[in-house]
Amino acid sequence: MTTSKGGGAADKGGARNGGDAEKASKANEADNGRRTRASGSGPAAARGGGTPAAPASRPVPGAPLTPGRVGVYVLLLVAGVLLAFAGTLLQAAWFPGGLLLALAGMVGLFYGGSRATGTVGGVLVPGAAWLVTVFLLLSDVRPEGDFLFGPGIGSYAFLLGGIVIAVICATGSQVRATGVSPGRVGG
Repeated sequence: MTTSKGGGAADKGGARNGGDAEKASKANEADNGRRTRASGSGPAAARGGGTPAAPASRPVPGAPLTPGRVGVYVLLLVAGVLLAFAGTLLQAAWFPGGLLLALAGMVGLFYGGSRATGTVGGVLVPGAAWLVTVFLLLSDVRPEGDFLFGPGIGSYAFLLGGIVIAVICATGSQVRATGVSPGRVGG
């Protein structure tokens, strides 16, 4: 007599025919593959600490540099510098709309760089180029008193917003690169 959980007489070898014992042993194997919350046992723990392996379709975080990947990084570097110049002028020219457009351009560049390369470097390269360029533009004050960043909320929102966007995109690409699945913690 077997139950749906694989228990009963077949578990203890008391089955009358071989078919029931075979079904019961398969059910027990299926039960042993389950992972309980308290024990942490099961196939995930047997692989090495319960850390899921990254899917083969995504590049690994330490992917080797190929000529194509280096070319993409160079393009992202140039795009980061150009976005810094354009965003600096745009956010000051059309205050609320220009600022939102400049920040949306940064989201597109940083997220797109992350997806194009499949690594965190796809965010870090244009982010660093943008940051260095913006702070060089910020410190460039001519003797006549001309400057690109005026003292206002738009300039500060552009600077802080760009940094926050870069950090969010880099963190999101790290989560994707490690293969962490979204969902409940502990479930």
